[in-house]
Amino acid sequence: MSSAVADCVFCKIVAGEIPCQRVFENEHVLAFLDINPLSEGHTVVIPKVHAERLEGLDASQTAELARCFGTLATKLMQATGAGAYNVLQNNGALAGQVVPHVHFHLIPRRPDDGLGYRWNAKQAPPEELENLRARIEAVS
Repeated sequence: MSSAVADCVFCKIVAGEIPCQRVFENEHVLAFLDINPLSEGHTVVIPKVHAERLEGLDASQTAELARCFGTLATKLMQATGAGAYNVLQNNGALAGQVVPHVHFHLIPRRPDDGLGYRWNAKQAPPEELENLRARIEAVS
C-alpha cells in the first residue's frame, strides 16, 4: 500500500495488521463493518491510500470510492432488511472526524431506529449567496 501512515488505524487495517470484517475490496477501496455500529450493517468505506481529508485525494481516487457506494448500499439493504440508509463523511475534527483517514459511513436505517439527525437549515438572502458564490469562484 502506498503512502501508509504507521500510526493510522485504517492504514493498519488495509495492511492486515488489524483484523476487520471485510464486505468489499478492490485494488483501491476497502469496506468493512464498523466495530461500533450505529445500526446493523454500518459499514466504513476507505481508500487504500492514506489521506486525512477528502481534498487530499485526487479525482480518480475519489471516483474509486464513489463507484462502490451503490453496490454496497444495495447489498447492505438486502442483507439487513433496512429500508433506507445514510452516507456520512466528516473532514477534520471540528466536523466530527475521529480517525484522520478519509472514510465514509454507510448507515442502514429502519423506522424508529432512534438515530435521527439534525438539519438546522435557515434561509439565506440571495445577495449573501451571490457574494459567497463569487468568493468560491475566485479561489484558484
